[in-house]
Amino acid sequence: MRSVPVVEAKAHFSALLAAVEAGEEVAITRRGRVVARLSPDGPRTAADAFRACWDEGGLDVEAPADLDADAVPAWD
Repeated sequence: MRSVPVVEAKAHFSALLAAVEAGEEVAITRRGRVVARLSPDGPRTAADAFRACWDEGGLDVEAPADLDADAVPAWD
């Protein structure tokens, strides 16, 4: 990912948008600290949303036990 200072981003915004359209991600920095990210728009799946979490060792969650069909309240 390319990092660009705010001043440069303002001066070359159209070129940055073209790079993002081509699939590149750009971090906008102020005083060396990332304050925003430009990323290509596109469909995002649940797998995409949780990919970073899974890459770090996954989620430590347990599926609830199945309920008996008679124990589930009906929606009125």
